Amino acid sequence: MAAETTVTTGPAPDARKLGFSTRFFYGFGSIAFGVKDNGFSYFLLIFYNQVVGLSAGLAGLAILIALVADSFLDPLIGQLSDNLRSKWGRRHPFMYASAIPVAITYFVLWNPPRGLSQGPLFLYLIAVAILIRSLISCYEIPSSALAAELTTDYDERTTLLSWRYWFGWIGGLAMYYAATRFFLTPDKTHPVGMLNDAGYSRYGVVAATLMLTAILVSAIGTHRQIPNLKHPPQRRLTYAVLFKEMLGTLSHRTFLMILAGSFFNAMAIGLGFSVNLYFQIFFWQLHSAQIANFTFSSLIAVCAAAGSASWLAKRFGKRGAAMTLIIASITIGVTPVVLRLVGLFPANGTPWVYPILFVANILANGMGTTGQILFSSMIADVVEDSELRTGRRQEGLFFAAAAFIAKAVSGVGVFMSAMIVALIHLPARAVPGAVDPAVVRHLGEFYVPTAIGLYGLAVLFLLGYKITRSGHEDTLRRLAAAADLVAEGEPAGSAGELS
Repeated sequence: MAAETTVTTGPAPDARKLGFSTRFFYGFGSIAFGVKDNGFSYFLLIFYNQVVGLSAGLAGLAILIALVADSFLDPLIGQLSDNLRSKWGRRHPFMYASAIPVAITYFVLWNPPRGLSQGPLFLYLIAVAILIRSLISCYEIPSSALAAELTTDYDERTTLLSWRYWFGWIGGLAMYYAATRFFLTPDKTHPVGMLNDAGYSRYGVVAATLMLTAILVSAIGTHRQIPNLKHPPQRRLTYAVLFKEMLGTLSHRTFLMILAGSFFNAMAIGLGFSVNLYFQIFFWQLHSAQIANFTFSSLIAVCAAAGSASWLAKRFGKRGAAMTLIIASITIGVTPVVLRLVGLFPANGTPWVYPILFVANILANGMGTTGQILFSSMIADVVEDSELRTGRRQEGLFFAAAAFIAKAVSGVGVFMSAMIVALIHLPARAVPGAVDPAVVRHLGEFYVPTAIGLYGLAVLFLLGYKITRSGHEDTLRRLAAAADLVAEGEPAGSAGELS
């Protein structure tokens, strides 16, 4: 224990400050995930349910099954990425290899064979959803893990992840706007643009191309950073060893708290995203142009989030800021629905409806996105804390869990929204304005308490996250001291012994 006094004194070791190009290219790749996540969250359920004709229950179940399959694959990808030894480092081989398969499978998702009955269509959606989720994991997990390798600085990580979230949102919003403004437009046979089946096929082509471009640009743009990244030690690994290390790492208590908080936060966000179009079409009865223009409110929100996340973390700490933002986000988000349910909101079609919803979306999305950035930054800080305890750096494994949570936005959230749609008995190919008002009302009555409960659980688990700025800097000092001892040839043991 005498060594502990030595390693915890003195300044924390200097951390790398990243330049504009590194931040840009690192963030740019998340456009691919943003496009995919936006498609799953906003369009997938309504496309397979209202356009293709698959029942809401089966569509939600198919997406949930794909999510469960992810839960087994993601940690394995993270472990393999952590331990890969190649001339291109640990992460980039996965990033390059995923680009073309991701684009192909995303295109296929939006072009299912027509004329299939419920059973075959259900199996088709399961198979393709598992494929696209697995392939995007092969890119997203190694790419996300770079955040903890590129810099160890407490605040620089928040800045870096702000760029990642900003590009992810920009990619998703750009495709959302293109889809609602140019592809999913009304015609003679489709008076509701969101139900125009030909538009989804065109959307699939453009979205797949954008995803391919984003992955390759990011991989090539960050390639020069490979010499600065961590390299795994040479050792013989078996699946038994990988599994044992994986269980040991993922049992980290602080990580489990942030993981649980992220899970419920992601479920709530996913529920809101996937049920959003149902609200816009049937609850608020907005027309296609208004729905498309919501893109600009989300754009304002994400720009504010990216610009404020680092400042809020410095001013209030990551955990305190995230908890406050979550509570404020859900409060603002459900207020218009609650006011409509109690008869205090303007009637549909009146001038004040759209402006109120537009401003509420800016505030709720902005706060919610900032909270997500802080969640990811907190996960990055767990990497060194775990290394101190175990002697292993496993960025890929931690961010595999984070990626699984991010995909829960479009998995569990979609499933829950599908269950709500099924419970209220909204008919397939329903016509806005012609649906029983009681059915529309039930949509709000089911959504509001569910969303509040999920966000409340996220805040509750976040209370268990214990890493602070000073604690993180102390961890870096200990790791640096342990590395110095090893370099001098002294028997320092594992970094974990220092704690």
